[in-house]
Amino acid sequence: MSGFDDPGVYYSDSFGPDPQTDDGQLLRTQIKKRMREFLRQYRVGSDRSGFTFKYRDELKRHYNLGEYWIDVLLEDLSSFDEDLADYLLKQPSEHLPLLEEAAQEVADEVTRPRPAGDEILQDIQVMLHSDANYANIRSLKSEQVSRLVKIPGIVISATAVRAKATRIAIECRGCRNIMNNIAVRPGLEGYTLPRKCNTEQAGRPKCPMDPYFIIPDKCKCVDFQTLKLQETPDAVPHGEMPRHMQLYCDRYLCDKIVPGNRVTIMGIYSIRKSGGTTTKGRDRVGVGIRGSYIRVVGIQVDTEGTGHGLIGTMSPQDEEEFRHLAAMPNIYEVIAKSIAPSIYGCADIKKAIGCLLFGGSRKRLPDGLTRRGDINLLMLGDPGTAKSQLLKFVERCSPIGVYTSGKGSSAAGLTASVMRDPATRNFIMEGGAMVLADGGVVCIDEFDKMREDDRVAIHEAMEQQTISIAKAGITTTLNSRCSVLAAANSVFGRWDDTKGEENIDFMPTILSRFDMIFIVKDVHNEERDMVLAKHVMNVHLSALTQTHAVEGEIELNKLKRFIAFCRSKCGPRLSVEAAEKLKNKYILMRSGAREHERERDHSSSIPITVRQLEAIIRTSESMAKMKLQPFATERDVEEGLRLFQVSTLDAAMSGSLAGVEGFTTSEDQEMLSRVEKQLKRRFAIGSQVSEHSIVQDFLKQKYPEHAIYRVLQLMMRRGEIQHRMQRKVLYRIR
Repeated sequence: MSGFDDPGVYYSDSFGPDPQTDDGQLLRTQIKKRMREFLRQYRVGSDRSGFTFKYRDELKRHYNLGEYWIDVLLEDLSSFDEDLADYLLKQPSEHLPLLEEAAQEVADEVTRPRPAGDEILQDIQVMLHSDANYANIRSLKSEQVSRLVKIPGIVISATAVRAKATRIAIECRGCRNIMNNIAVRPGLEGYTLPRKCNTEQAGRPKCPMDPYFIIPDKCKCVDFQTLKLQETPDAVPHGEMPRHMQLYCDRYLCDKIVPGNRVTIMGIYSIRKSGGTTTKGRDRVGVGIRGSYIRVVGIQVDTEGTGHGLIGTMSPQDEEEFRHLAAMPNIYEVIAKSIAPSIYGCADIKKAIGCLLFGGSRKRLPDGLTRRGDINLLMLGDPGTAKSQLLKFVERCSPIGVYTSGKGSSAAGLTASVMRDPATRNFIMEGGAMVLADGGVVCIDEFDKMREDDRVAIHEAMEQQTISIAKAGITTTLNSRCSVLAAANSVFGRWDDTKGEENIDFMPTILSRFDMIFIVKDVHNEERDMVLAKHVMNVHLSALTQTHAVEGEIELNKLKRFIAFCRSKCGPRLSVEAAEKLKNKYILMRSGAREHERERDHSSSIPITVRQLEAIIRTSESMAKMKLQPFATERDVEEGLRLFQVSTLDAAMSGSLAGVEGFTTSEDQEMLSRVEKQLKRRFAIGSQVSEHSIVQDFLKQKYPEHAIYRVLQLMMRRGEIQHRMQRKVLYRIR
């Protein structure tokens, strides 16, 4: 009943009725007052544990650091006042400036008295973020215009930071009349100058049409930047092009993100005039047509390191479940079985792919150099051995996966391209597949069908894990910390055991960058064929009816999140015992190879080099990462060595890698170059010699036969000699 005896104040106004206050103005004042109360009074914590005024303290801290911005969580606002949050969601462009003004007033209160020289109060920028579910670029329709929206995506290009006027001063050419402080709306709308000058002065001629021009010195400007957002690959329906959206960021939101980042954007879905109409006269088409863009009011970057976005949605129960999963004694086998369960066999390849998905530990050395932690894997072999199916599966189960095919991808598409922005005519850079897959896996199918110069482009990305660009005045380095999983066929289509190393048509430089090289052969074996046929029949018969997974396997979604969890939480190193064991094994392998050479009286085709040693270390670390252990044990090293034996060493023993850098000894190399010199001396350019007589000649000089044929084959591959007359005669071209 308080206030019932308040007499009230009566007064009479002798100057006529009071001017009608605008209802809208009144409402705005009330909203601003409520917003000011929210920033001043919102607190977190309970009375017992002591509470803090969240936004008041944050404003004070930021203001004293010289950063004039504050980040507001929409859920806090709706718990304080539901209507305020609703106003902000429905009409953000009207109410966000009110929130900024309120923030400025609160900042004024909490920072008084300010030191000398800083008395002028700065504008405060309010950024918003929310825990609500996000929409999709495809779901933005005309109903959402001028509403607050939240969408995820990948930023694929960013312009330079430029200035935009917020308040301008204009002057008339005729009468020199100046109009100050004209507010310009934020966003990409622009401002139309008035056509006529309104000042009427007696005895002066009328000002001409379009008399006004802008005085640059008296304008107030803010920084702004436009970005291009592409929708996330998993949100694109099958067989469609990914859609793009233009973003407008200003003030402190500029330079927050670089191309290649995965982000969640909170912004106002706005419209602007589409490109200027070129047609003159009455038949202007599309007068009311508007293009859309998003005015960003908050950015959350999901790509802090590897294992993106997925990790943010993890509850403590999930974490507990994953820790239980990692503590299982046979987790390594379980993960290998969960990889492409519909594909029969290939146990070792699946284990290697498991290691590739988890990856080793990236090391930063004191002098600033880094050693890569990602594992690269190459599968070579016969058609019909489910190589592409494995690649497709890895793309789906990696936290970030990009799938490309050899013929359909160019060097620029894999690394980065520099192109001209149609609007500003400046050069901008767009990241390719390996930049977008930063922190994930790039699957390259048909690796042997790629053009040679395109394949060279990914050398740097595979070992140094960066992509350097120097084109059109742009010189920069982009990160591409990704694993490469490649599949290729042999030169003859099928693997030909009699031809040995002729099956592979790769440069030595690219082969030595793969940690593991598997040769997948389609072996004819009745027992295996029967089991395989049974398996394929089962898959085809129960494709629709089979709903539950096979026992002992992790389903795809869970596996994907488990990989993301392990990659973000664990970075194991080798333990001392394991390192000692690996060192001894390495020395044994080297000396074993030497003895082997002595016995056979000619050098083995594969000595083990430091690159292979590093590959074994990475594989061991990835096995420790599956178990969430801080150190890789001796067992992990043994398994890493076994995988290395069954992959690269076996490939080398089949004679298929002779000639690879580090896989041919110096004596062999010397022998080959001697034979080549002799051969070139033997017959001049443009002459023909019988192949049989050349081989016999060299054999008389005590050169080994395999070396002669190897040199001839190398020269043929380089296009220096050719076969003529049913492959009996050699013809030298150059």
